[in-house]
Amino acid sequence: MKINESAENYLETILMLKNKNGHVRSIDIAHALSFTKPSVSVAMKALREEGYIVMDDDTGINLTDKGLDVASKVYKKHQVIAKALMSLGVDEETAYKDSCKIEHDISDISFNKIKEYLQKNNLID
Repeated sequence: MKINESAENYLETILMLKNKNGHVRSIDIAHALSFTKPSVSVAMKALREEGYIVMDDDTGINLTDKGLDVASKVYKKHQVIAKALMSLGVDEETAYKDSCKIEHDISDISFNKIKEYLQKNNLID
């Protein structure tokens, strides 16, 4: 099943917030994405129903293995594509903004070739 771009963005944001803060709440996601709390609540319900997240008793949001898999792949694409753009001379802010758009549409074949090229040229680990 293909997950949509919006869901990928939510999952990636949950992963980044968890890594940064150690915990994630709906309000944290709303602030990070500049969305309303009701919009985030609707999205979290859908992600929970699809098995991508679980909510704990303290209203904390945690990724399931399924959610972590998607979030990790999207995050990795984001990082690699941004580094590729920066290696071409794109400034960091623009590279990260553009990589956020590209990460959802790039094929695995193209992404893997970009990653291989960067690794071969010691631009990423």
